[in-house]
Amino acid sequence: MTMLIALEGIAASGKSTLRNQILDRAQARSLTMTHLGQFSWLSLRSTRSLVALRTARDAVAEDDALGAVLDDLALHMQNNLAPAARLGDVIADRLVLSTACMLATAYQRSVDGYVSTLIRHTGIRPDLTILVTTAPELCQQRLAQRRAATRPTDTPDSAVVLDELYQQAASESERCTGTPLWRRELNAPEDTARTADEVLNQLLSQNAGGT
Repeated sequence: MTMLIALEGIAASGKSTLRNQILDRAQARSLTMTHLGQFSWLSLRSTRSLVALRTARDAVAEDDALGAVLDDLALHMQNNLAPAARLGDVIADRLVLSTACMLATAYQRSVDGYVSTLIRHTGIRPDLTILVTTAPELCQQRLAQRRAATRPTDTPDSAVVLDELYQQAASESERCTGTPLWRRELNAPEDTARTADEVLNQLLSQNAGGT
């Protein structure tokens, strides 16, 4: 039995480093694992709305944004997530929770409604969601060391608000799906290594149970 794992959390919380360590451990144990991103980018119309929404450069009506998200995630499930899951485990760097938080931030709405809508209409239900809860202050320090441009939501004040949104979204996801989440702070390399080992053990257990 394969697993779909979603890594969620604010920018610079440590998701990418954790993802890479999980992938390395899976490869070392000869486990097939595919890495996928948050969106499919398979629909030009949806992509235009999503890019405008993510960059906040152009206004997008809420109904149009939600429609673009639902269309894209449906394509993601059909063309990327499901086929990859037939071959092995899948790890997604951001997925349902990040998308719900993006919409809630853009339109100043409750994140709970977006979480339930996305889960209900897309059918995307990760077997394991890891919410990286590294403190926003530390994430800001990490962002300051990066050369790449940050998103509008990566400012100190926005990061605190977004961190709280992720916590709310995680709780709503647990309520909707009945599936617990892992909440992990990745403050130091040993935290990341320990969490990656936890995930590997979960993968090995799940794969063994499916044989």
